[in-house]
Amino acid sequence: MRRAVADDAPHLERLYRQLVDNPDICVLPGRIEALADDPATALFVCDVDGQVRGTVLVSLCSDVMFRHQPFAVVENLVLDESVRGQGIGALLLRHVEQFCAAHDCSKMMLLSSVTRVEAHRFFAGMGFRGDNKRGFVKYRRDFSPDI
Repeated sequence: MRRAVADDAPHLERLYRQLVDNPDICVLPGRIEALADDPATALFVCDVDGQVRGTVLVSLCSDVMFRHQPFAVVENLVLDESVRGQGIGALLLRHVEQFCAAHDCSKMMLLSSVTRVEAHRFFAGMGFRGDNKRGFVKYRRDFSPDI
């Protein structure tokens, strides 16, 4: 488990393409470097036998509800299809949880596509609850045209 570096860009792009079918996916090495300098964001990767086989992004969001405690958004957790079911996802999420605990987060949140039933079971097994909140997403393509 480690933070991503610029050289991981093609490996991350390959993983993201396994997560979603979108021709616009483009991982820029410079963006990975910029995130590495952001204390409120962590992009983790998991190496297996010298190959990047999993990744997750966590971003801390400032909040005012609980004094100075931020909350965390977990995004783009993806494992290479060849290593799913081997505990790597659990390692990644535990790493994220340690990061969040070290930053005194009030909670961790994530979204998952409604069709990814196996992922939902995994998240529930990791202690995430899907029965107490409902997530909503508005993609850029749906923004008002005058914005």
